[in-house]
Amino acid sequence: MIVAIDGPAGSGKSAVGRRVAEALGLPFVDSGLMYRAVGFRAREESIALDDADALTRLAGETTVQIDGRSVLVNGRDYTDRVYAPELSEAASQVGQVPGVRLALVAQQRALGRGGVVMAGRDIGTVVFPDADFKFYLTASSEERARRRGVQIANRGQRPDPEKLRVEVEERDRRDAGRPVAPMRPADDAIVLATDGLDLPEVVTEVLRWVDARGNG
Repeated sequence: MIVAIDGPAGSGKSAVGRRVAEALGLPFVDSGLMYRAVGFRAREESIALDDADALTRLAGETTVQIDGRSVLVNGRDYTDRVYAPELSEAASQVGQVPGVRLALVAQQRALGRGGVVMAGRDIGTVVFPDADFKFYLTASSEERARRRGVQIANRGQRPDPEKLRVEVEERDRRDAGRPVAPMRPADDAIVLATDGLDLPEVVTEVLRWVDARGNG
């Protein structure tokens, strides 16, 4: 079984996907961690985030393995590095490069062999267009910025709500407007608005759809 969960930044797709995967007994992959990994490696190698050719070569030389929350990049543990909040912008920028997406989509498809719950922005449209189940989670920019703020506060940092809202909206514009694999719901995706819903409620709704279609 392949379950695709897409949505913009702060929509809760990773947290939801992780719990759905646990309930279904499937591995979970947060595809965004791969773009974060390439973004981090670009910084390590002093590669400009607008150098498409260099980023494409870098992505082709980068193997990302994801096991739960652990992230290995070319065999090295990058877990603590790729979750850094400042890598959100780098991940979005490298994700604009067609060659980077081509290299990482191939790895994502390999990770899906045997079944997977995968979260991202183009899982149901590009990575697994024939996924058994496709969901697109969304929420207002204010709510998604609030969730981002909670994550930052949990790391011991002080969030700036207005700055987060602007960053979320800018990320939306960039990801939805990119020429390759733009962020959008798949035509056959189930769109779930998550404003006013807590994490268990969204997970329950996703599993309800999976159970209903699986038994239908």
